[in-house]
Amino acid sequence: MKVSQNQNYDSSFEQVLHKRSDLHILRKLWHIITGSICLFIFLRSANSQIFWAHAIMVIAIVGFATDYLRKKYRPLNSLILKIMGPLMRRSEREGTTGLPFYALGCSLALYFYDRDIAILAIMFLVFSDPISSFFGVLYGKDKLLPNKSLQGAVAGFFTCYLICLFYTMNTATIGTHILTFSIISGIIGSTSELISAFNVDDNLTIPVLSGLGMTLLNHFIPVFG
Repeated sequence: MKVSQNQNYDSSFEQVLHKRSDLHILRKLWHIITGSICLFIFLRSANSQIFWAHAIMVIAIVGFATDYLRKKYRPLNSLILKIMGPLMRRSEREGTTGLPFYALGCSLALYFYDRDIAILAIMFLVFSDPISSFFGVLYGKDKLLPNKSLQGAVAGFFTCYLICLFYTMNTATIGTHILTFSIISGIIGSTSELISAFNVDDNLTIPVLSGLGMTLLNHFIPVFG
């Protein structure tokens, strides 16, 4: 009887939870605001980059553990849905949420990449992901891959390009190399988001692949020392 009640309680959220194809403005705002706050704390903190990599990795582990446990215990899942339901997708009702992948991607970027590259890679995740999704849902008529459109990819490119351009203008020596670096970084950032179409969470692919691409690019077009 208890199981039946929990099943009914969980299913009541089916209409509340959004599909991936929905605009889901609240989730996008949450994505940007929480990411921006974390970036601000990191930039203002006296703690080392590796300290924050460890701290965010703990958040990722806790997130994966919570998702595992709520699959096993319906009362926990019901509680999570009650609290976080407005921010969740329908596919996350009994599956893994984006939060642990978001934290994992940021943590790996901080572990493996130099400070400036890591910051850019995380900024790509914080801003490009929701913006490309926004334009993809509203205007994505030309499909490149499943759930990925040309319009969303173009929005992602310009977001990454502008982020990189303004960041490098304030941290590196001004020159045409900055423009070239920013354009190619925009392509890298947009491509890393498209790769998530192959059943890999973009919260992971964007910071990790963008950071890797910009690290390699920095060897050929030195922007960061």
